[in-house]
Amino acid sequence: MQTVLLDPEAVTASTEMGEVIDAVESAFAAYADGDTQMPAKSYIDLPQHNGDFRSMPAYIETDDWEAAGVKWVNSHADNPERHGLPTVMGTMIYSDPETAFPLALMDGTGLTRLRTGAAAAVATRYLAAEDATSLGLVGAGIQAYTQLEAIAQVRDVQTVVISDLREEAIEAFIDEFAGEFDVREGSITEAASCDIVSTTTPVTEPIVEAVGEHTHINAMGADAPGKNEIAFDVVADATIVIDDYEQCTHSGEINVPWSDGRLDDDDLHGELGDVVTGRVDRPDPDGVTLFDSTGLAIQDVAAARVIYQHATENDIGTEFALVGTDT
Repeated sequence: MQTVLLDPEAVTASTEMGEVIDAVESAFAAYADGDTQMPAKSYIDLPQHNGDFRSMPAYIETDDWEAAGVKWVNSHADNPERHGLPTVMGTMIYSDPETAFPLALMDGTGLTRLRTGAAAAVATRYLAAEDATSLGLVGAGIQAYTQLEAIAQVRDVQTVVISDLREEAIEAFIDEFAGEFDVREGSITEAASCDIVSTTTPVTEPIVEAVGEHTHINAMGADAPGKNEIAFDVVADATIVIDDYEQCTHSGEINVPWSDGRLDDDDLHGELGDVVTGRVDRPDPDGVTLFDSTGLAIQDVAAARVIYQHATENDIGTEFALVGTDT
């Protein structure tokens, strides 16, 4: 039996964004139904290298499929300048739950972007107005690309407003999508006034001070204590849906006002999985809604399953003998 090696190009070639979105939605539902195992994300802190390692294992069981895997990911802030390497790199091991055989070893960096975009799309599907046509993007980094690609799968996006401090990043983004959407540069205020806005920055001080009367916010950037993209007044006035209680209160968009007592359980509408399954009503899209995303291991496993299936069906990737099969 062979393991499939999938590099970044193979992961991209094996991606059907619509299927990834549906798989991630199923993962959220399974999580709400209690049909997943997802131990807490574990950290190895390496202050001497200004970085850390994180391990994210998960198992999912649905009526139609089961899947298991673990993502090993880092964050080393000095990598670009000192070593010419990305700040964040990830590797995904996708395994057969029945035998534990490692079916695939794949690039986890691209996978993370895909599943993060897919999570925003699931939230948008359930929380944004049905007739939403404009999308604001605060941050023009690589994550903004998959935010647009995924959200355009669930809403008829026509106008895109992109905001970033780096003019070259904005120009690259506009060049990429100019033929598909009406894309233009705008201020943070203009981006946040769209029907939908996704924020993907690493800031620790709020930069979104106001949104439209009916805006749905995908708050994707906060993934560590102290990170905070959205002003408290905006958060407090929104209907808040989170991906996971423990992670969001510890390191999500709500972590700062939560830690100082300005938000509590009464301010949370529920977890996205509960909205997907109908345990919690869909919020009224006539007001402001906010999805606090910290990123869950079940999303990685769900996306890895889609990628692996497409890779094997289309002969993508390289097979190799990672594990001996002698008994």
